[in-house]
Amino acid sequence: MRRPPVEDLRAEDLVSPERLLQAYGRAGGFSAKGLSAAADILEAMWRDAGATVFLSFPADIIATGTRGLIRELIARGLVDAVITTCGTLDHDLARASRPYYQGDWLLDDRELARQHIYRLGNLVIPQANYGGIIEKEMRRILAGLWRKGVRTLSTRDLVWAIGEHLGPERGKGSICRAAFEQKVPVFVPGITDGAVGSQMWLYWQDHKALTIDLFADEQALSDIVFTARRTHAIMLGGGISKHHTIWWNQFRGGLDSAIYLTTAVEWDGSLSGARLREAVSWGKVRPDAREVTVEGDVTSLFPFLVGGVLGRLGDLKRARVRG
Repeated sequence: MRRPPVEDLRAEDLVSPERLLQAYGRAGGFSAKGLSAAADILEAMWRDAGATVFLSFPADIIATGTRGLIRELIARGLVDAVITTCGTLDHDLARASRPYYQGDWLLDDRELARQHIYRLGNLVIPQANYGGIIEKEMRRILAGLWRKGVRTLSTRDLVWAIGEHLGPERGKGSICRAAFEQKVPVFVPGITDGAVGSQMWLYWQDHKALTIDLFADEQALSDIVFTARRTHAIMLGGGISKHHTIWWNQFRGGLDSAIYLTTAVEWDGSLSGARLREAVSWGKVRPDAREVTVEGDVTSLFPFLVGGVLGRLGDLKRARVRG
């Protein structure tokens, strides 16, 4: 059989993420081998200075420390466009004012409800640190835009407005602030599916001239896709964020490379469970693209993957040179 042999991991492979990721490729250990392939693809993405890199993810991970990593990628110019869900704005805005806390999967949810505490997986969020904060901040943001004469805005405009409102001090950990400062477009195709979207609807009750222009977002995505020399995508979890990324890239013949991290199963036919090889049949990923689907929790795998690849690149402070 003309295939590489399985090699054992050694203690010296464990000293750094980059060495371990490389060793994973030789160890042939199930998802570990896929993560090693993802590291090679991610390194090539970030070395491709003339390409456009998409990052997509759902909101739940923004309630975790992974928020800080995504903010760093935006701030360092390592991604060119972001597609996410409304809850990302909810969590980003709330956490700019109040903390979230460590919890447990097995906490009594009825007791938490009596204490006015939300549970998100193994995190807990006091209700006072969430809904009321978002309502207050969004009314200030929307009132400020209204006074400036803004009557129509895209979700990209909204994200930048949130970032500008937070300012450099309150926004130092914010994804919206980093996107505003770096002028990285963030698109939220399902903008009404969350607290920020609901607050916009409530504000609209007394300001009927205010509208969200989703077609402006689609036009901006069209401009990005059709002017890109090459496109790559890092997709963390599925849903609308993943689909909007591959959907738009089909119009240019598909992504040139892609990484997908997921815990969803394939056999139910869902978009979240669909492996990237399926997207090839739809023209959303090129037949000759470098692609890999890695099964596992994003909050465990992605920091490890990014740390290893940045270690390979040799300068943790570098920002990718855009073409």
